[in-house]
Amino acid sequence: MYYQTYYQSPLGNLLLVCDEEGLIGLWIEGQKYFLGNIKENIIKKDNHPILIQTQKWLDDYFHQRQPSINDLKLTPKGTQFQQMVWKILCEIPYGQTMTYGEIAKKVAKALNKKTMSAQAVGGAVGHNPISIIIPCHRVVGKDGSLTGYAGGIDNKIKLLQLENVDMTRLYEPRQR
Repeated sequence: MYYQTYYQSPLGNLLLVCDEEGLIGLWIEGQKYFLGNIKENIIKKDNHPILIQTQKWLDDYFHQRQPSINDLKLTPKGTQFQQMVWKILCEIPYGQTMTYGEIAKKVAKALNKKTMSAQAVGGAVGHNPISIIIPCHRVVGKDGSLTGYAGGIDNKIKLLQLENVDMTRLYEPRQR
């Protein structure tokens, strides 16, 4: 059984979805891959303890109190590879960034491979079902480009600015 509520954030409405085990999704309304691979019916339940705890976490986050990701039980659904990438995302500290290439090196090392495709990592990052909390917005191109955020580049910039990330070396790529 899945439960949902909405959270009004500075980025707009966020849809929060959980099961009995933990939070399985947080999407910015209208983002790419909205609801991910959830096909089941979702019951509106504003008072579910996991959703209430997530809302409190988001309140702290948007008030720059730097809540710990460990305060929440996260249970995103994905492949083993995606899970590995999302776990690495959770290790990126508040206010810092990491490149797709750096994540690819960590994944390659964990899999005992010499190399790993940064594009494959990008695909897993882009399908992160728990936006903001699993901080895919902290991933940037090796040249400082702000690419690949399913919630939109404008929201990625807002989140990085909220975290006081040094934006001097980062840039928004040109539209094609």
